[in-house]
Amino acid sequence: MTITFVTGANKGLGYETARRLIEQGHTVLLGARDGKAGAAAAKKLGARFVQIDVTDDESVAAAAANVEQHEGSVDVLINNAGVHGPHGAPSRLTGADVLSVLDVNLVGVVRTTTAFLPLLRRSADPVVINVSSSMGSLAATHDPSRPESRVIAPAYTSSKAALTMLTTQYAKALTDIRINAADPGYTATDLNGHTGPQTVIEGTDAIVALATEGPGHGSGRFVDRTGEIKWS
Repeated sequence: MTITFVTGANKGLGYETARRLIEQGHTVLLGARDGKAGAAAAKKLGARFVQIDVTDDESVAAAAANVEQHEGSVDVLINNAGVHGPHGAPSRLTGADVLSVLDVNLVGVVRTTTAFLPLLRRSADPVVINVSSSMGSLAATHDPSRPESRVIAPAYTSSKAALTMLTTQYAKALTDIRINAADPGYTATDLNGHTGPQTVIEGTDAIVALATEGPGHGSGRFVDRTGEIKWS
């Protein structure tokens, strides 16, 4: 039985990822900051709820301890929790604005991954999936044919560029774990006011593929629903 922990899973891409992986036989641990919403989502899906605020060291440590006590190990960690932050022209952007986004989208991944490494290393095939975005890709944001080129979201795009690079660094250093980044694409979720043209099923294709591909695949990749992509 594959044990999968998903952060930010009470709604949107995290919730749909959890639903699809449960359908495929995974034991899903649904992580969320909001206890009431997380517990309700877990009950609806048939997952186990674990409260986690990825911006809080004590909360992350408590979540890892909870999983160690109940399951004892984790096979797949999906770092999905994310925030959008301010969008539009950056003339009034503050350092605090950017730090608050980075604290969730980048530093939260560091906190969670570090805390869960001992549990992952008890797995025969440990996997970490970081939910990134082509919004952090120079190629995509400079291509006028792509929707990423028409969005101004300085904090979010910077955080996702950093997250993709963080993924490659982890993959180089932690060779005993398969660590990859997934690009959901422009998907209709609360994060963008449900303006994306993709459904949440389409948006979770890359995440689910990475979570179910099995041993022997590469690490340090950036993958969307059509396959591996470049992000320069």
